[in-house]
Amino acid sequence: MPPNANPAGCQPSWTPTCDFLLQKLVNRAQHGASTWLDTHMPLLVRMLPILLLVMLTGCGSMPTAEGVRGQQVERVGGPHDHLLYLPDGYEPGSPVPVLLFLHGAGERGSELARVKVHGPPKLLDAGEPMPFIVISPLAPPGGGWEPGKLTALLDQIESEFTVDRSRIYVTGLSMGGFGTWALAAETPDRFAAIAPICGGGDPRTGGAIAGVPGVWAFHGARDLVVPERLSREMVAAVRDAGGTARLTVYPEAGHDSWTETYANADLYAWLLRHSREAE
Repeated sequence: MPPNANPAGCQPSWTPTCDFLLQKLVNRAQHGASTWLDTHMPLLVRMLPILLLVMLTGCGSMPTAEGVRGQQVERVGGPHDHLLYLPDGYEPGSPVPVLLFLHGAGERGSELARVKVHGPPKLLDAGEPMPFIVISPLAPPGGGWEPGKLTALLDQIESEFTVDRSRIYVTGLSMGGFGTWALAAETPDRFAAIAPICGGGDPRTGGAIAGVPGVWAFHGARDLVVPERLSREMVAAVRDAGGTARLTVYPEAGHDSWTETYANADLYAWLLRHSREAE
């Protein structure tokens, strides 16, 4: 994060201690009790640096680029609370690809730890490194994925870190699979590749998504939650519009077609082979 950056939704903190001292000052000043100030002024002077530090570090939940390499950190505020991962080799000024991960409906809530249940956040939490800046937002209880908010989150990340804008990818499972299709339809020019898993979307958006260089969908043939045909319809719509899209169907898998997908190193290699640089 640039030294002067102030992430959206992040305000300097103000503690009850600050309120207490200020209120004391105001009350005593209003009643003309100068003796109180005379008595406590030395203490206030000594505490002033501490109070200023509390105010200036109130955005500590939005860590800077320094000190977070190779691990996931929780960041609260902005368009979405999210987990952020910077690869070990990240250095400001050297562009790095971005992977946006959208979780399923079961992980919605108010605790960011829920996002680590599946997908890339789970792998990262287990110590498996990735060559991307990985952003894993948290959807609120009862909420879904809104393309506008996700776009704002990507804008925020691009403003804070050195991002390879020609290699931005999005993937998600179940509700996140639907979110992946919807986000790609809303801003197809942003993504080099997408990987929706056990999701679906509006086939009428196939023309827009055809502008994404790489589309690889995944589904379980025995999925009783989200029918496999929804992925087939979206892939067919992209192809009919002149785009390139592929579909992998796991014959024995039910709704959980994401565990095998995210454990496959070929997925990440495939993502990295796609770029918008030549466009």
